[in-house]
Amino acid sequence: MPAQNSKAESGSVGVVDTEFVDLPEPLPLDCGRTLHPVRIAYETYGKLSAARDNVILVCHALSGDAHAAGYSRAPAAAGTRDGFRADERDAGKGSALGWWDGMIGPGKAFDTSEFFVVSTNLLGGCRGTTGPSSTNPATGRPYGPDFPVITVADMVRAERALLREIGVTRLAAVAGGSLGGMQALEWTVSYPDEVDAIVPIASTHALQPQGVAWNAIARNAITADPDWQGGHYYGTGRAPNAGMGVARMLGHITYLSAPALELKFGRRLQFADDIRYVLTEPEFEIESYLRHQAVSFVKRFDANTYLYMSRALSYFDLAREHGGGKLDAAVRGVAARTLLIAFSSDWLYPPAGSEELAAALRAGGKDVELHVIDAPYGHDCFLLEEARQTPMIREFLAR
Repeated sequence: MPAQNSKAESGSVGVVDTEFVDLPEPLPLDCGRTLHPVRIAYETYGKLSAARDNVILVCHALSGDAHAAGYSRAPAAAGTRDGFRADERDAGKGSALGWWDGMIGPGKAFDTSEFFVVSTNLLGGCRGTTGPSSTNPATGRPYGPDFPVITVADMVRAERALLREIGVTRLAAVAGGSLGGMQALEWTVSYPDEVDAIVPIASTHALQPQGVAWNAIARNAITADPDWQGGHYYGTGRAPNAGMGVARMLGHITYLSAPALELKFGRRLQFADDIRYVLTEPEFEIESYLRHQAVSFVKRFDANTYLYMSRALSYFDLAREHGGGKLDAAVRGVAARTLLIAFSSDWLYPPAGSEELAAALRAGGKDVELHVIDAPYGHDCFLLEEARQTPMIREFLAR
């Protein structure tokens, strides 16, 4: 298991190492192909109980990684905490800090004095787990677009295989925001006898058409960049950074709300007291901020991984995949207790989706709680409103 620093600051899991497991068997995929070899990057926090019954799996969103909490012993050049208000949240702690550090640790929502928390980099990722930038054993070169198209169910299948390799066969809970919440839902539907509870946050049983459309536009920005080169850009000295930057700008705006942008930026100019009559340089603070987001993101994330993750997000649909088009039927076999958390200003994953899912679970007599938090920041509330989520999660896990 990863080493942890016993001299951690209060509430922190301390310094952690990312570990790796090579799955011994080929991984079957929904597209009909199998994948081998498969390496999974993961981290753990806390102590595994003798009965191995205190494990919580936390699942990351589109651009996360295995480093969810504490300080990485070998931090990447660019960390994953580069979103809205990151400078205010992190107080200069740098790229070493995990993406959900405020939620994982002693006394936090996922209390590591009680639970053994596991975090992985998703299948298809670019932060240690096998993905399109990994070497294709058939060619000796990166997969690129030859990597199989994957689904959320494939990601969960890979997580389950990893857990078995480290001796875990049952989960006290699965939790995550956005795409991470989709994984939690997939776990409880596909493996109902192996999960005691799930905590999907700012998530949905199926992305709404507007969300599918935003994802399509972002992918098109990448594939329309000549430097994408049909996906075979590795080793060429050229990468689709321009298209990837546009995809990040677009995606980032969908994660925020109009009131949040008004509060933080308004129509303030960035460099002067008056407009400068320029076309290609930022004039407004919001323009400069988006450019910064784009530049930061392309340094740490692979464009092909973005394409694959975005497609998996769009494909996810519990009703279609598990219920013949009916959500009630899809969740009929759910045995896990469910805590759904949504945010009033989240227009990408609106509360209506969580309400629809809660209604379907209640119709089947399932144990479900739904909390809609009134907060102004949009979808990114699941990263920004940690203090308000924490008591809800702690009370849910304690009962």
